[in-house]
Amino acid sequence: MSDGNEGDVVRRRGCSCTKDDFFPEKSFQSWGNYMTAARETPMRLKDRVFTRSMDQTELHEVKARSQHEMKKTLNWWDLMWFGIGAVIGAGIFVLTGDATRTKAGPAVVLSYVVSGISALLSVFCYTEFAVEIPVAGGSFAYLRVELGDFIAFIAAGNILLEYVIGGAAVARSWTSYFATLCNHDPNDFRITAHQLGNDYSHLDPIAVGVICIICVLAVLSTKGSSRFNYIASIVHIIVIVFIIVAGLTKADTKNYDDFMPFGARGVFKASAILFFAYVGFGCGVHYGRGDKESC
Repeated sequence: MSDGNEGDVVRRRGCSCTKDDFFPEKSFQSWGNYMTAARETPMRLKDRVFTRSMDQTELHEVKARSQHEMKKTLNWWDLMWFGIGAVIGAGIFVLTGDATRTKAGPAVVLSYVVSGISALLSVFCYTEFAVEIPVAGGSFAYLRVELGDFIAFIAAGNILLEYVIGGAAVARSWTSYFATLCNHDPNDFRITAHQLGNDYSHLDPIAVGVICIICVLAVLSTKGSSRFNYIASIVHIIVIVFIIVAGLTKADTKNYDDFMPFGARGVFKASAILFFAYVGFGCGVHYGRGDKESC
């Protein structure tokens, strides 16, 4: 009997997945349940649009669904450098030159002031989210409580889109700078797919590789990625200081004769682009609410 039981145990271990693991909801357990759920879809969507969550639900019940506690690994120092690292990478090295050349001219410094003030106001909003509902994903949870599930869903999609576009833009710019460092044209390191449209035909394997490496590093250890960010940010700051000092030695005041060549409109157009540089502040606040290492 014991051998048979042991055999049963072995067999169960060999196939531990069941239908319920893939279709846990009652709606998928039978065709009848599925059709009933389909008929109830309009009512459920209406309920999602107008239903709000509760503070205690977000703070306790939603958190308990994961069934695993997570330990905090980041502190204020880590969060500060996350923000600095994201801002330096996305803004100064990628956007400033283009905004200066085509939008604002030397008045790009005013564009950064406008963007900085706008980012500061955004930070105040995120801080309110974090204080009112101190859980990971605080902006999503806050909107579920205040405006309902539908608005929270739209906001969550915007946040995801923000980081996808930000990561892709910075990774692609990494290829451009790497090509310049190697004295090559950026397209020399890209694959041209002639079957695709002109705006989508340049595939960037280096950018994909950079994103994959950073993703693996972030997944392996939040603290480790934070330490890597320390080093990269310090190197960036050193490079920026060097550029400023070297640039001042070659400065020509005649370049400031037409300080605002595109007018006030150009300054605000540039500030709209440069606001992208301050994605890092939002990143820091998001980490501030969810500064945890998964178990």
